[in-house]
Amino acid sequence: MVPAARRGRPRTEGADEKILGAALELLLERGYDRFSVDEAAATAGVAKTTLYRRWPTKDHLIVAVVARMQDEVPVHYSGDVRADLTRCLNAIVHGLDRVRRAGRPAGSGDTSAGLVAEVAAAAARHADVGAAVHAMFARRNAVVLALLQEAKDQGELRPGLDPEVLFDQLAGALYYRLLVTGRPLDGAYVGRLVSTALEGAAR
Repeated sequence: MVPAARRGRPRTEGADEKILGAALELLLERGYDRFSVDEAAATAGVAKTTLYRRWPTKDHLIVAVVARMQDEVPVHYSGDVRADLTRCLNAIVHGLDRVRRAGRPAGSGDTSAGLVAEVAAAAARHADVGAAVHAMFARRNAVVLALLQEAKDQGELRPGLDPEVLFDQLAGALYYRLLVTGRPLDGAYVGRLVSTALEGAAR
């Protein structure tokens, strides 16, 4: 018996990766204002309907792109929580700076939060975008919290420590510096931040 033919267009193989890859390149080149969802679909070689079924608005797609960038950051416990946190926070800073500079010429000297602020604003404006942002951070934060819990279990951190509060102090300081004060984010600051936080957290 010959199998019945399937109706409709076949699902595009690897469409998510194609779309996110194309969107990332365009976003870093164009920035938020000049980023086009339709152009991302064309660059990825997929139908616009394929893209919009997955991400109904520009903000949804940009959040997915930022999440993909965050997922590229490796997080694991090596037995040295200070080194692990320093490496993790430096990777976060690198990613924030990459997103912040999206669409800007190299050496522009613009230190504003850029696309990071646009994502935060979109999350505040739209409940569904906010839910996507919260889910993104919850997934990534869970990995770091597991690292801190393991360091606590191994005796590197004091028994009464709350890993969530410690990470809030660390990550919150980075976003406060970027979004509010505009002060530089670099390896030297990360080193001071981790050292100060661990003074109260170490066993």
